[in-house]
Amino acid sequence: MNPAATTSSVPDFSTSDGLIAAIAQDATTGEVLMVAWMNAEAYAETLRTGRAVYYSRSRGKLWQKGEESGHVQTVRAIYVDCDADAVLLKVEQVGAACHEGYRSCFFREVTQGGVNVIAPRLVDPAKVYAKHKQP
Repeated sequence: MNPAATTSSVPDFSTSDGLIAAIAQDATTGEVLMVAWMNAEAYAETLRTGRAVYYSRSRGKLWQKGEESGHVQTVRAIYVDCDADAVLLKVEQVGAACHEGYRSCFFREVTQGGVNVIAPRLVDPAKVYAKHKQP
């Protein structure tokens, strides 16, 4: 990752309320792990730290992947799409990427017969996030 090679217009945060899609992909296997949102501040923080930082629309703030669970994403490469409105992060994932405890958020497959869970749950989310809930 070479932050010096970036320009202010790539990616382009000037549209879509300043948010762009961010796809996290396992740097080794190519497995798509999750999709989240980034604003310019999250992108800059990701470049600065080398760890994936996203913008939570529901909480209205930045969040570093793994700040509660410990399941961090170390960024190995960043790619920007042709329209400059989405980024692909190639990451090293520690633990589950999905807040439901799966390695990938894409653990359900849609078939003619319905929707099937196709991956094992790695962790119990109730246990992972229990220490962060208010009494």
